[in-house]
Amino acid sequence: MSSCRRPEHTAPPEVFYNDEEAKKYSQNSRIIEIQTQMSERAVELLSLPEGQPCYLLDVGCGSGLSGDYLSEEGHYWVGIDISTSMLDVALDREVEGDLLVGDMGQRMPFRPGTFDGCISISALQWLCNADKRTHSPPKRLYTFFSTLYSSLSRGSRAVFQLYPENSEQLELITTQAMRAGFSGGMVVDYPNSSKAKKFFLCLFAGVSGVLPKGLGTETSDRTVPNQVQYSGQRCRFKNMKGKSAKKGKDWIMEKKERRRRQGRFVYNKVYNHKYESKNVSSLMALYIFPFRNVRPDTKYTARQRRPHF
Repeated sequence: MSSCRRPEHTAPPEVFYNDEEAKKYSQNSRIIEIQTQMSERAVELLSLPEGQPCYLLDVGCGSGLSGDYLSEEGHYWVGIDISTSMLDVALDREVEGDLLVGDMGQRMPFRPGTFDGCISISALQWLCNADKRTHSPPKRLYTFFSTLYSSLSRGSRAVFQLYPENSEQLELITTQAMRAGFSGGMVVDYPNSSKAKKFFLCLFAGVSGVLPKGLGTETSDRTVPNQVQYSGQRCRFKNMKGKSAKKGKDWIMEKKERRRRQGRFVYNKVYNHKYESKNVSSLMALYIFPFRNVRPDTKYTARQRRPHF
């Protein structure tokens, strides 16, 4: 997705989600369906005790679509959002949860251990933008995660569905979450699908747990990771004996396989092409494909070459 189409690059959230945009979240059936599905998945990742009502926090609650699902499941909830227009729609819809106006980048204004869990749908990536001169995305993320950690009971979870712009943004978010005391990682549903692919940041407060499996992994390629576990240690290649992992045979083979999965075709022939134009006479010319080219695997793949002087 190009940066010009992302809502957070258009205007600050309190400006972007105006009265006109807020009405879409109560009238558009497609938006309601998607929001409900993602809320259902987020609650599933919370792993709440069955048959027991819980007190949950909905960060970026908007018009209360996620809260409707929480109420249907028998839970009590509090929603916080920066857009007054979205909260007005939630009030008109008479949602059952309590609503609060607030900027999650400043802090979570709740007592320690208040909530049994937290969900957030399509809101966390807004903290990665600096809408004011005083805004620092790393500081705002850390402030949010640290105060959220305090407001959660020990052993509870927080699940964030988000649309990351790139890998650097994902790293920024997870780094600040781990600094605040959380453990956990990223769960990716349908990792091989461009449309159905969804990112869920699953965080554990106080007690480390096992990351759930992403949906659609039974049909995905085993070489494509669907979970990202974050820790304080860097992963290193074993048995390298001082050699660089990059440009090695394993690295080259993995890269070629990744390019093939992306649809880069194999061209192992040189094609003839006849040019017929005013500037070029009818000659047989060699036309090769320097781009989108994945060479076939041979015994010479990744072989060591003599240095050039």
